[in-house]
Amino acid sequence: MTENGLLLELVGVGKAYPGVGRADGQAVLDGLDLRVSAGQSLAIVGPSGCGKSTLLNIIAALDRPTSGKVLLAGQDLSTMTDRQLAAIRGRQIGLVFQLHHLLPQCTILENVLLPTLTAGEDRTAAQAQAEALRLLNRVGLSHRLHHRPGQLSGGECQRAAVVRALINSPRLVLADEPTGSLDRSSADELGRLLVEINRDEGVTLIVVTHSLGLAGLMARRLELRAGKLTQPRASE
Repeated sequence: MTENGLLLELVGVGKAYPGVGRADGQAVLDGLDLRVSAGQSLAIVGPSGCGKSTLLNIIAALDRPTSGKVLLAGQDLSTMTDRQLAAIRGRQIGLVFQLHHLLPQCTILENVLLPTLTAGEDRTAAQAQAEALRLLNRVGLSHRLHHRPGQLSGGECQRAAVVRALINSPRLVLADEPTGSLDRSSADELGRLLVEINRDEGVTLIVVTHSLGLAGLMARRLELRAGKLTQPRASE
């Protein structure tokens, strides 16, 4: 952690794909800057195709920027090997996607524990299971431990996916359209859960979303437009 509490910093981040440009000829991301403090919640909104998921993938160390750098807790991700980045993702970053991506053949408890198998932590299997049980109880799934994803509702599967993202005690949780596949009631419930987890578990939360309702729950909101992050327009 940096001395001033800054967890994430993007400096001049650009992303362009060979032969692929936007209608105005600009790159997908164009010299983008961002600073996020530890424990903060942030929503990134913007029109479809503006590069929100690309930005999240770069922050998650799933993709590399064409230019600029990403610093997580003071570590420059651009200097790391693919193996080192995989270790960062396993230990410091939790990911939640629009689709839960739970393995259908595994129980909910087994799905949640999967990231602990490759994290290289000092926790014992018993300690990891105790943490999984605590978190599953926290999100109201203690009665679903031995059910498989096909036996759960979409909202329940997304709550299990949130627990899976938290199981290795990451510093940063990234959620890409986490309510996009849910009905209104389940989406509202998941939005409240993410806010509570940000507050109670002390993790930094960045959400990419089309939902202004979900974005409004975050402490901070930015809009991605023309490759830059700006304050949302007053009418939005």
